[in-house]
Amino acid sequence: MELDETMAYAREMRKKILDVSYSCGKSVHIGGALSMVDILATLYSAVLRLDSENPKWAERDRFILSKGHGALAYYSALLLRGYISEDVFASFQSNGSDLTTHPVLNMPMGIESSNGSLGQGLSMAVGIAISGKARSQDYKVYVMLGDGECNEGSVWEAAMSAANFELDNLIAIVDKNNFQNDGSVATVMEPGDFLKKWDSFGWNAISVDGHDVAAVHCALTSKNIIAKPKVVIANTVKGKGCWFMENKAEWHHNRLTKSQYEMALEQLNSVHA
Repeated sequence: MELDETMAYAREMRKKILDVSYSCGKSVHIGGALSMVDILATLYSAVLRLDSENPKWAERDRFILSKGHGALAYYSALLLRGYISEDVFASFQSNGSDLTTHPVLNMPMGIESSNGSLGQGLSMAVGIAISGKARSQDYKVYVMLGDGECNEGSVWEAAMSAANFELDNLIAIVDKNNFQNDGSVATVMEPGDFLKKWDSFGWNAISVDGHDVAAVHCALTSKNIIAKPKVVIANTVKGKGCWFMENKAEWHHNRLTKSQYEMALEQLNSVHA
């Protein structure tokens, strides 16, 4: 992996998220999109086996965005990977746009699934992973969840079944930014020892700094010693890169004013000056 290339990918993703969040003129799910940028930048620049010229390539790796409200990060990653044009990206949340608040299945644009209601993506990923094994196909299935989303019972049913079927072609990533729509995750539903919880369900559980792209890459690509699914607990900061948004529940879904947009760009540029 070229570290500088992935970091540049992440920086450009953040800028694209800020640009379209402001230009659309509406409230957007920005905090949780910014927290997952470095993870998606690593996936789309250095991990996923894809072909933007052949979106339905049978041997492609699959990515499922279970935390569908993080769509802005997803769209920006697809834009930079060549699946989405600049004009289409700029149409986000406008009438008739293919890019809505939550992703809708669109294979030509690299969008593998429709997701909005939380707790469904892991079950879908389990099914796709089982299908790959049954057909002796070599692809891997990656699925991104939020830590608040893991309050859903369906997540743990899917986790239990993935271990039961020894799905070593399945990699879950939890964007653990410690916030959800209703506030602090710990206040809404204390998760306890998250790493041990996944481990107890039979997963190979790894905890990393979700903003350290080298550590994320290592966790995603490391080989399992025994046949079981992997989960990467990515410790992140909600609103990462915009200091006035970081760890602020109100930026789960909010609207950028002109002054806030300019401040956010200034902060992004100062970090990478």
